[in-house]
Parts: sequence; C-alpha cells; structure tokens
Amino acid sequence: MATRRALINTVLKRSQSDLRLHCRSIGGGSVAAPPVLPAFDYQPKPYTGPLADEVLQKRKKFLGPSLFYFYQKPVNIVEGKMQYLFDENGKRYLDAFAGIVTVSCGHCHPEILNAIFEQSKLLQHATTIYLHHAIADFAEALASKMPGNLKVVYFVNSGSEANELAMLMARLYSGNLGMISLRNAYHGGSSGTIGLTALNTWKYSIPEGEIHHVINPDPYRGAFGSDASAYARDLKDHIDYGTSGKVAGFIAETIQGVGGAVELAPGYLKLVYNIVRNAGGVCIADEVQTGFGRTGGHYWGFETQGVIPDIVTMAKGIGNGLPLGAVVTTPEIANVLAQKTQFNTFGGNPVCSAGGLAVLRVLDKEKRQQHCADVGSHLIERLRALQQKHDIIGDVRGRGLMVGVELVTDRKEKTPAKAETLVLFENLRELGILIGKGGLHGNVFRIKPPMCFTKDDADFIVDALDYSMSKL
Repeated sequence: MATRRALINTVLKRSQSDLRLHCRSIGGGSVAAPPVLPAFDYQPKPYTGPLADEVLQKRKKFLGPSLFYFYQKPVNIVEGKMQYLFDENGKRYLDAFAGIVTVSCGHCHPEILNAIFEQSKLLQHATTIYLHHAIADFAEALASKMPGNLKVVYFVNSGSEANELAMLMARLYSGNLGMISLRNAYHGGSSGTIGLTALNTWKYSIPEGEIHHVINPDPYRGAFGSDASAYARDLKDHIDYGTSGKVAGFIAETIQGVGGAVELAPGYLKLVYNIVRNAGGVCIADEVQTGFGRTGGHYWGFETQGVIPDIVTMAKGIGNGLPLGAVVTTPEIANVLAQKTQFNTFGGNPVCSAGGLAVLRVLDKEKRQQHCADVGSHLIERLRALQQKHDIIGDVRGRGLMVGVELVTDRKEKTPAKAETLVLFENLRELGILIGKGGLHGNVFRIKPPMCFTKDDADFIVDALDYSMSKL
C-alpha cells in the first residue's frame, strides 16, 4: 500500500508539473494551452479569515477523525456565487459537484437568501406544536409536484433521516421487517440506513437488522447487462429463498449517486415494484440526489422508469444547502405513524420551510428542469465524443446534470483506473474544476453541478478532461 501511494504521489507531481506548461512540442506538433474558465461577472469579497493550514489544523484537533477532505492540499473555500466557488486567494473554481449534489439553484441565490433572511427576522424556530404558515405552504407546494396519491409530507433534516423514517413507515404499514435494497446503493450513514447502504467503504461492523441486498441492475458492470427481467428474477428468487416470502419494502435510487452515477436498467423498477407489492411490501424511491428536475426529462428520477412509488424520500437539492429533507407518502401509509407520537424538533422549521419554498419557486421560474435537459444532453454528447478519443473512458452515463464518467485501464476487462483518476482529479483542480468522485473503487467522475451550470461550463469541463487526459 505504501509503495502504491508513493507511486501515485510521484505520478501526481510529474503530471502537475507538466500541467503548468502552456505548450509542449510532441512529434513536431503541439498540445494546446490549458482551457480557461468561462467569463463570470462577479468579484469576490477580500478574505481576511484563517488560511487553509490553520483551518486544517483546527479540523484535525477538534473534529472527528472520520471526516475526509479532497485533494493532497485541501482547498479553503470561502465564498460561492451561483455555479462558482472562490478560495482564500480569490481563485475561482467551477463547482461541478454542487456540495455533493446539494446546491440546486446556485450558491447564494438572491431570491432564496432573501426568503431566508426575511423569515429569520420574524421567527426562526417554534416547532410544530404551534401553527405557522411556512411549513403548511411548503408542504402544499411540494405535494403539488408529486404524482398519484403522494400527498402527505413529513419534514426532516437530512437524507439519512428521511430514509430512516421511510423504513419505519414501511415496516409499520406492512407488518413485516425485511427490507430490500440494491448492491452499490447509498441511503445514508445513520445506524439504520447503513444497513440499506451496500458499499463497504461506508459501512461499520454493526448489526444491520433484516436487510437484504440484491444484484444491482447496472447496464455497464452488471451480471445481466441491461436485461431488467433477469435482475427482477434475482430479486424474486431472493424473496422466495432468502425471506419468509413477505417483505416490508424495497428502496432504490433511480441513478445511484455515491455508487458512481449508475442508472438502473430500463424497465427494472416497474418489474420489481410489482414483485415487492405482491410480497406485501411497499416501494420507496430515494430521490435525495435525482429529484427536482436534475435529470432533465422528468421532475423525479423514478418517473424515468414509469412508476409511482408508495413513499418518496428527498433532501439535498430541496434546500439548496439548508439542512432539509422530506418524506412524501399516501394518506393511508402516513396514518400508521398516528399510532404513537412522531415528532421532529427541527423538521420544517420556519426558516428552512421559507427557503425550501423559495427553491421550488426558483426552479420553476428559471425553468431549471428544461435547462438541465438541454445542458445535460450537450455535456453527455461531448463526453461521448471524448470517449472515442481516450481509451481511459470506459463509460459515460446519466441524465440531465447527473452524469458519471467511469475511467478504466482496460475497456474489455473494465479494470478501474484508480491511480489515473487521482492524477486527473488533482489536475482538474489546478485548472479550476472541483469535481466529484465515486464508485466502490473511486474511479468514476461525478459531474453534478448546480443547475444553473451552462453549456460554456460543460465545454470547459470536457476541454479540461481532454487536456489532462492527453498528458497522462
């Protein structure tokens, strides 16, 4: 391991040194100068706070050791505006990861900030033991975005909380315990949702309860390619042979986020929802990353599969950075929680509700779903053209502005290009791009920017990838 790390560091240093050169002759030709960030009419405020080294030392001393940071030399981000971030020196970066797919409308969007500020002046917190219009207005607006009879909203503070609550609802409503999720899934880091998560890098050795993980319907790496019916048969077999024949529920992301932007095989959810419901379970759609128009063609990711879930969970983009999540379900399923007192102190507080409602309005006003479709199709088209040029790109996948680029050293064997991904990751940062990284082997670039991301931004990312890959 130490030898491998030393090798990676050596390659990184050599590549980063090369990157600083604007031009180099190769066989009589030349490599073009590095691409330049698109113009942006904004000047960050002068920063006079603690610098990166001091902040890092405080983190190491006072924060938990499980926290990790990107890059060999971590970036001290001090300001954000729409799809851009600024470090302590005023350097601008294109945010291609949106705070881990959380900033939907853009950093410090003025209309959302105004809603938060105005509500904060009047009332920050009171809880639902009193009436306040903000939570009711927000719930009404959110319910209007849902299909079918998904009309009852519970507000929480995060995606993990939302999935915990959804699992509780499924077990109470069905009267069964067993939950089914997919391999390669991520549904949270709480003690309960760790069980639903199926990536060893995020799991501790603790009891997981009645959780079953079935084969992931991954068109690129999956055992059955894009054959949805074969994956559905595996789930049916698992229920028949691995459970009592009855289950509480099934949960899935339509496009797996942490797992590397893996879109489920077409038609899979329709087949599986039928099987799960016949086994007494409910169907849960985890829309924490795919919701609110990010996929472009639809407002919700599950709509790409032509299904209506029984429960939908959401967070991240719902608040544009506010600690906000929600569970939306049918009146019938929601009623099971009335057996006892179900309460969330901060869920749907006036400030978060005002901000969340502003997010919904901005997304509609600025037509961000259609924007994601237009810019996303342009980005994916350019990335697939780049794939023809560079063998290291094994797969380009996703929808709208939820895109994955998987890097391999051998296209036939699909060997994860772990070291090369790290080199490119650092090089992109030097060029001014902060991108995501995922998949079990960390070899998938996750391009999931704020939804105000433009075609010029997309071109810059592809040009930067081309430039950096040409130097490997």
